[in-house]
Amino acid sequence: FSRSATPPSASSPIMMSRSLLVAALAGTASAFMPGCSSIPSLRAARPAVSLAGGLRMAKPVSTNDFKTGVTVVIDGNVYKVLEFLHVKPGKGSAFVRSKLKNLTNGGNLERTFRAGEMLEGADVSKSNVQFNYMDGEDYVFMNMETFETMTVNAQAVGDNKIWMKLGADVSIVECNGKILDIEIPPTMILEVAQTDPGAKGNTAQGATKMAVLETGAEVQVPLFIVTGELVRVDTETSKYLGREKREEDKKK
Repeated sequence: FSRSATPPSASSPIMMSRSLLVAALAGTASAFMPGCSSIPSLRAARPAVSLAGGLRMAKPVSTNDFKTGVTVVIDGNVYKVLEFLHVKPGKGSAFVRSKLKNLTNGGNLERTFRAGEMLEGADVSKSNVQFNYMDGEDYVFMNMETFETMTVNAQAVGDNKIWMKLGADVSIVECNGKILDIEIPPTMILEVAQTDPGAKGNTAQGATKMAVLETGAEVQVPLFIVTGELVRVDTETSKYLGREKREEDKKK
């Protein structure tokens, strides 16, 4: 048995027969195989969240399941539920009154929905971070689990800047890599940076005065509060909730 060192030419009868055979087999196989365009990609085949207006959509949310902080998509914008009230009138269908915050532009929306009405959910992510320091006009936060830092400009922080105390734990809400909101604790303990002394002889019950807190927030406080004291405040309403003792004073 010997092997030829010179292969047969393309025009030889043997090579022509092989070419015809290969072509016939390829044609038969293609009849049973769909083209690439008809094969769904893995990304398309996965039951991933849908896209609408560039927003990643999570599973639908029923108005019956409204809770403070739930995010939904309305007219292409992401909203966060601030307040809600389920109403069941004596006649007619039940409905839900709600107040929502537009996380896209910061505006508020008051809208009434049918009870059980389905809305698109927004696929947002939250990162629990701590406010570390200012870098010019930017706010720098640190993820205390990964120790990664995140720089956020003043526009994204918005009105929450009056609650940005160094070391405060907050949550950053993102959608598609864009910061939509910074969630601050519902209550905070802050030092009174400046307030006028209460007028002597003024014992009117419920009388208050203005106090500027260490973060710049302005709150109405009772007349007996003095500069340097700690007070607990509601960050949603900017209302005074009570006096607080310092840790060293609690040990006495």
